[in-house]
Amino acid sequence: MASEYNSNIVQPLLTDLYQISMAYAYWKNRKHEEIAVFDLYFRKNPFGGEFTLFAGLEECLKFINNYKFQSTDIDYLRTTLPNYIEKEFYDYLSALNMNDIKIYAVPEGSVVFPRLPLLRIEGPILKGQLLETTLLTLVNYASLVATNAARFRATTGPDKSFHEFGLRRAQGPDGGLSASKYCYLGGFDGTSNVLAGKLYGIPIKGTHAHAYVSSYKNLDDLKIRELADCHSGELRPFVDLCLKYLNELGPILKFIPEETNKGELAAFISYAIAFPTGFLGLVDTYDVLKSGLPNFLSVACALHECNYEAMGIRLDSGDLAYLSLEVRARFTDTAELYHNPSMKNLTIVASNDINEDILISLEKQQHAIDVFGIGTHLVTCQKQPALGCVYKLVELGGSPRLKLSQDIAKVTIPGRKNLYRFYGQDGKALCDLMTKSDEPEPTALSRILCRHPFLEKKRAYVTPSSVQSLYNLYWADGQIKQVLPTWEEVRTFAKQQINSLRKDHVRYLNPTPYKVSVTDDLYTFMHQLWIESVPIGELS
Repeated sequence: MASEYNSNIVQPLLTDLYQISMAYAYWKNRKHEEIAVFDLYFRKNPFGGEFTLFAGLEECLKFINNYKFQSTDIDYLRTTLPNYIEKEFYDYLSALNMNDIKIYAVPEGSVVFPRLPLLRIEGPILKGQLLETTLLTLVNYASLVATNAARFRATTGPDKSFHEFGLRRAQGPDGGLSASKYCYLGGFDGTSNVLAGKLYGIPIKGTHAHAYVSSYKNLDDLKIRELADCHSGELRPFVDLCLKYLNELGPILKFIPEETNKGELAAFISYAIAFPTGFLGLVDTYDVLKSGLPNFLSVACALHECNYEAMGIRLDSGDLAYLSLEVRARFTDTAELYHNPSMKNLTIVASNDINEDILISLEKQQHAIDVFGIGTHLVTCQKQPALGCVYKLVELGGSPRLKLSQDIAKVTIPGRKNLYRFYGQDGKALCDLMTKSDEPEPTALSRILCRHPFLEKKRAYVTPSSVQSLYNLYWADGQIKQVLPTWEEVRTFAKQQINSLRKDHVRYLNPTPYKVSVTDDLYTFMHQLWIESVPIGELS
């Protein structure tokens, strides 16, 4: 992909101690070269929804590609592990690489569902075990925040823009970068995070804060009071023009020119002089309708007289729906007064701790907002702070492995599996099907029995119009096997994936669960193994 950035903390020691402990036990007992298969998946869609966006694959591949214990890593392990561990084990770790591991995965940006193995890891059990924690940490948050972004994006129409403003509220710098990257995948249009813009090619957005506005006390604070005309280059008395328009607009927009905050006006004037083609004012420092908006409009009109166009305003507090409608009405009145149609369409940006519920409420109130700047609730995923991906052994030495539990959600689906998606005549996804790896690939227009993995009576025949194999081989023979798409291409793919679902699967209230099924052969196989694995009790 476009960025070569890889955080220097993503390394072999970014793991849990028990992975290294198990690695030694495998090695000590000469089990370390047995070929294993692990599945990485999650058990429940986040945020009360019925879909998830898969993200983090690129970073997983970078991690595997660069996997190497450094000499300082080995020195540290010698000081923390028991002193009876043999020198040969440390020599083994020093020479270890992931060349004989295979990684199958669904493409990044795919819509995925509970129980689907997002990654299938094949290779020596010791190496597969060492990858577990790091792969989970790279996929869990990435998929969670990308899904959160997609849900925010889905609350309103495609004519609205969404900007991620969450760096200052994120869980540390790496969390902030990850949030910016994966919110863009989820459908956001830009970020305030400058480093994310550099690393990932995401458009960067932002203007000024309340501190800039309050740093000016009055018009005497202005050191520069003129602005060069965009066309002629002639210096115009910009401050005087702004005051002229402020006085003209007062009777029309029903505000008192003398009562607007002149420090705020000075701040707007100075910012417009600095950025005459990018002037977007934060209008709620004092009072939106009595000061912020009148001051903004006076500067916007003066800019227009100097042959520039203002961009718009940002609301960061108050009743966003009401204020946006009032602002839009005053934009329209000003446009008609000065015969300047472009003023009707000045941009209204809203921020102020917006979450998914607020977005839905704003839609019901028919707001006039064009752009949403969202931070805290987006990047911290306050509605659900973790996705809960797991990493389970499903095969060893060609023999299936099964994890049982009294909680049915924690029972694993054993063996090496393939994964397919069925589509109907309307092009929408019907269901996903897991098969045993040795079963023939399902074909379009063939009638196929699809079964719920655990509930005997839940089954249906499906005749798909088209069938898509979801797995690609991404890593084998020590190299990445696929040409990785650009981040813009991944973002476009994610949007297409969401559009491939029926609307009832993605709606906010009571979404319809998407069906994840298994073949009749896989159902019989796993239930027979289940029966064989459960001890028989005895009553007396």
